[in-house]
Amino acid sequence: MTQSNERKLTIARSMAEALAQEMRRDEKVFVMGEDLAALGGVYGNTRGLADEFGTDRIRDTPISETAFIGAAVGAAMDGMRPVVELMFVDFFGVCFDAIYNLMAKNIYFSGGSVKVPMVLMTSTGGGYSDAGQHSQCVYGTFAHLPGMKVVAPSNAYDAKGLMTAAIRDDSPVVYMYHKGLQGMGWLGTEEGAIVHTPEEDYTVPIGKAAIARKGTDVTIVSLGIGVHHALRAAETLAEGGVEAEVVDLRSLVPLDRDTIRESVAKTGRLIVVDEDYSSYGVAAEVIATVVENEITNLKAPPKRVAYPDVPIPFARVMEQFCLPNAQKIVAAYKELQTA
Repeated sequence: MTQSNERKLTIARSMAEALAQEMRRDEKVFVMGEDLAALGGVYGNTRGLADEFGTDRIRDTPISETAFIGAAVGAAMDGMRPVVELMFVDFFGVCFDAIYNLMAKNIYFSGGSVKVPMVLMTSTGGGYSDAGQHSQCVYGTFAHLPGMKVVAPSNAYDAKGLMTAAIRDDSPVVYMYHKGLQGMGWLGTEEGAIVHTPEEDYTVPIGKAAIARKGTDVTIVSLGIGVHHALRAAETLAEGGVEAEVVDLRSLVPLDRDTIRESVAKTGRLIVVDEDYSSYGVAAEVIATVVENEITNLKAPPKRVAYPDVPIPFARVMEQFCLPNAQKIVAAYKELQTA
């Protein structure tokens, strides 16, 4: 039952609200990227902000990711707090030098004397037939490389709080939002991501996971849209008397290993759900976090439900065949029972 004081936002609107509040609070905050001003961002993340702050602080850039991300690094090192959007995370290949050899390393290279307080926000995920150069998650790629914090919200409350925390952080933060959670009709809408979001500013701590659903029989760990797949799977499992605990990572770097371990110590079973590629990724790191700590807590070998190690196909039926979903999670639990 919806209470009268609930104020539900989409992730896109919550991100825009966080940006606006931080820009009002701190004149050093500005935003730049492709199609952010007049259009308001392809995903609605900056809608209406140019009207309030003007095009000096909501800046449309040329189509040169290397140039504007490099410029953001320089601005951050000079005392500004830029938020820069890489429209599709898949495009990181054309500007990775600016990200990993500048943004991520310059605090270390300067011996800590120079800060790089910038946010790189970027869209992830498929499910809408946009093929292999516009549909990846590559969470593991960014989480693997030291020097950057990495966050991925699953709902509007966390999206606003994590954006505020990221802007205020003195380290570079990669803010990865899933296109299917933005609340944009043409991308599909995940109703579970549209939640109560306070109007006042607040932060969600970077590096702290959340328990999205409590349970005792199996731990399902995920992030972004995978959390919603996990919650639906948990509902199905509950019909058979199985109570699944769902852990929403929220942050990949730092990774809240304690919450993961505590949950698995209670349930004895682990499934990791990740839309990134299966090998060498987040799923493997979560499993390693558990088995390297206390393998005797596990009653069965861990399972991962992730994207197979193939380029993402354009054909909808092929893409849907590859994507994680609730049915695959339920099937993974049944395999745990027979192990």
